[in-house]
Amino acid sequence: MLKVDNLNVYYGGIHALKGISFEVEEGKIVTLIGANGAGKSTTLKTICSLVKAKEGKIIFKDQEITNLSTEQIVKRGLVLIPEGRKIFPNLTVQENLALGAFIREDKEKIAQDQEWVGELFPRLKERWWQKGGTLSGGEQQMLAVARGLMSRPQLLMLDEPSLGLAPLLVKEIFEIIQQIHREGITILLVEQNAFAALKLADYAYVLETGRLVLQGKGEELLQKEEVRKAYLGE
Repeated sequence: MLKVDNLNVYYGGIHALKGISFEVEEGKIVTLIGANGAGKSTTLKTICSLVKAKEGKIIFKDQEITNLSTEQIVKRGLVLIPEGRKIFPNLTVQENLALGAFIREDKEKIAQDQEWVGELFPRLKERWWQKGGTLSGGEQQMLAVARGLMSRPQLLMLDEPSLGLAPLLVKEIFEIIQQIHREGITILLVEQNAFAALKLADYAYVLETGRLVLQGKGEELLQKEEVRKAYLGE
């Protein structure tokens, strides 16, 4: 579904991504793990054209999207839930959701999809008319995911969805990711909680200082000693 080939990205003189290549198969959950500064967020931002690649190709559903605008990429069904939630704090939950659907033209189905995300996130449905900025951290994260779903993505990229959340909420967020996956949405997950991400993922890649150094099935990487020492604190 998604193929990244020899991606090179620079921030000024810093070589942030050093020729990385990987694939996300349709219907799977794929995760990228790595330490802070490894290039995980840069990878997602480059895929959706928020950062421009110096070299390399990005192919989505057999078509190159490397030089498309972010809006064109979203219209093709590839959506990023950014790190740090980035909701609109002065807008209500419902208004945030409506903005998630701004690229859509099937207006009659948008109301149906608001009901759908309300079922996925009942806590948000109870707060339909509450301003986003008054929600708890966990509720804001749920709103960010729900807003992304309103564009009806085929591939959803999540950047650090559990960051800063209490353990109980982390568990809830990962359960929601599984539920979204069961709805038929392919997922590319960037996550510092390596244990939870690897348990969830069908396939995983390990990124270190802009290079992919390991890959394999999530459960297989959980058993690798170098992964357990570096990312699981063992």
